Amino acid sequence: MKTSAVIGHPLKILRPLVALGMMLLLICTLVGPCANASAVAAPVQVPDVSDSDLDTLFDQALEATNVGDFSTAETYWTQLLDQQPGNPALWSNRGNARVSQNKLDSAILDYNHAIEIAPDQPDPYLNRGVAEEGLGHWDDAIADYNHVLEIDDQDPVAYNNLGNANAGLGHWDIAVEDYQHAAELAPDFAFARANYALALYQVEETQEAIRTMKSLVRKYPQFADMRAALTAVLWAEGQTGEAESNWASAVGLDRRYRDIEWVTQVRRWPPRAVMALDKFLALQTIS
Repeated sequence: MKTSAVIGHPLKILRPLVALGMMLLLICTLVGPCANASAVAAPVQVPDVSDSDLDTLFDQALEATNVGDFSTAETYWTQLLDQQPGNPALWSNRGNARVSQNKLDSAILDYNHAIEIAPDQPDPYLNRGVAEEGLGHWDDAIADYNHVLEIDDQDPVAYNNLGNANAGLGHWDIAVEDYQHAAELAPDFAFARANYALALYQVEETQEAIRTMKSLVRKYPQFADMRAALTAVLWAEGQTGEAESNWASAVGLDRRYRDIEWVTQVRRWPPRAVMALDKFLALQTIS
């Protein structure tokens, strides 16, 4: 039976999984009824729609999100909010659609609504932290991620994102611990382990970083991020043959790693890894 989108039923909330600025989406479930509907002011009166129409809108919002059409997804979430302004999952999901369009301030307002309605649910805090990271508000993001961990101290995504925010402040030793904790809680959380490897390289734990990167590539041969990272660090270590082999695979999977600005500003590799890749790219250009 299809899950209803009607208030009072469990709804899916889209949780951003952030790996040093690269936003992916995981779907999780917001369990329990949506309470405290009166906490949000009612919108302008709109005609009621049937439960089946709500289900259709909800499915369309998820489909638009899954194909990366975030503007359309935002429109669907807004239509659902016209009908269910007291539903925290809808506010959080629209916030995610806005984050994906870099509408960060508007997204934070949506997350604030979700938190006002359901202050005991972790995901709106997690999502708000993502938006705060995008604005460079590292301390605010850290506060939100820590609040998530007060609710659930076994949340690997919160630890991973906490590492991102500490990395944003340049606290790489702390970030290493955060990423390691995330990876221990969820051994298949590949991006947490990738972030851990990159942070290890930043704090000059080079051999352990390389070991972790190689382990990830063995397990996930099409993991472009770690192929590119191995290219950079192995080239810096003088292992040029293996570096070039990984580079061929990396750019075959994702050509964005040719763009050092993207690696720095969007993927947000640590400075030492960025420098190593930049040197490799400069030599590639010369040759």
